[in-house]
Amino acid sequence: MGLASLLLFILIWAVVTAASILSYMHESSPRTSDAAIVLGAAVQGDIPSPVFRERIEQAIRLYRAGTVRNLIFTGGSSQEGIPAEALVGRQYALTQGVKPEHIQVEDKSVITQENLIYALEIGKREGYRTYTIVSDPLHMKRSMKMAAELGMDAVPSPTQTTAYHSWSTQIPFLVREIIMYMGYTVRGWT
Repeated sequence: MGLASLLLFILIWAVVTAASILSYMHESSPRTSDAAIVLGAAVQGDIPSPVFRERIEQAIRLYRAGTVRNLIFTGGSSQEGIPAEALVGRQYALTQGVKPEHIQVEDKSVITQENLIYALEIGKREGYRTYTIVSDPLHMKRSMKMAAELGMDAVPSPTQTTAYHSWSTQIPFLVREIIMYMGYTVRGWT
């Protein structure tokens, strides 16, 4: 395979991946689950970033509707002196009336795959069998692929709104997800 053929293959694969991410971004399930896994995102001190706040709010909506019984917040600290994302998510949920006994946290993870691995460990310990994954719409395809490969009985629930409103913010996030999804797929081949 020549260099031109390889580049054409990668380009076609990227376009197909982008189409599958975009077509999956509104997939959502109304199924009742034992727990929602809220994938971590940045915090600003002890306040969730707009992206993380949308994820937390989506999980709280599911909890209030009875669609999930428990919340698992994920995400460690990005730097020393900054609270772990999961702890910020927990505190936010408590202020919104979620009962403390319905919240679990994993505060070690740095990347999406770790979010899911550590959340699954909590789920096994707590006796959870079914999960709803909560994240941004463009992040759902890769997150669900990872959950499936971990053997999780999981369904998607993307945020209803997103901090990525304009094309100028959506395109970089989409490009990042294309690269991450393709990289994760290649890693699975090796």
